[in-house]
Amino acid sequence: MRTEAIRVSVMALLLSWAPLAPAQSLVDPDAFRGPAADQRAWRVGDILTVNVQETTRARSGAATDASSDSGVRVGLRSPSTDYDASIGLSGGSAGGAETSRIGELRAQISVRVTAVEAGGIMAILGEQDLLVNGEKQRIRLSGLVRPQDVSASNTVWSHRVADARVELTGVGTVSESQRQSLVYRALKWLRLL
Repeated sequence: MRTEAIRVSVMALLLSWAPLAPAQSLVDPDAFRGPAADQRAWRVGDILTVNVQETTRARSGAATDASSDSGVRVGLRSPSTDYDASIGLSGGSAGGAETSRIGELRAQISVRVTAVEAGGIMAILGEQDLLVNGEKQRIRLSGLVRPQDVSASNTVWSHRVADARVELTGVGTVSESQRQSLVYRALKWLRLL
């Protein structure tokens, strides 16, 4: 019995000196976020929502006013008669032009983080297709987002997206009706319209 106790003690001593095997975890510590952790996008593949609210207004105007006046006066005298003649030329022009354009886009689009740069800045890209009454519209958005601009609800406003590129394209009956016909463009080029 005493030898049995010695044997167990020696085994315990040997096991305490043996190198321990590295512990393995079922959770990747670099990617794990607990259930109570912040759920904002922060790595490649994460999705966040962009609230697009863009309004553009442009206005341009020009005015011109020009006038000119020139004249020649000639006189001839003789002892019995006086001859006076004058020729004048005058002209004027005035013109004005004004152009204005207003564009507005409001949407929500979910985008994916495609890269994370230094300082945690996220490159984002996303697109959304809509089909309304045979008119296909596509919204495409890309740019850079700072982590501090992403709200707790995992959303960001489009005016907070750096190098933002927002494209809205449409194909269908409405966009086709906006195109000018070939005849109209030819007459406009010939300055007949």
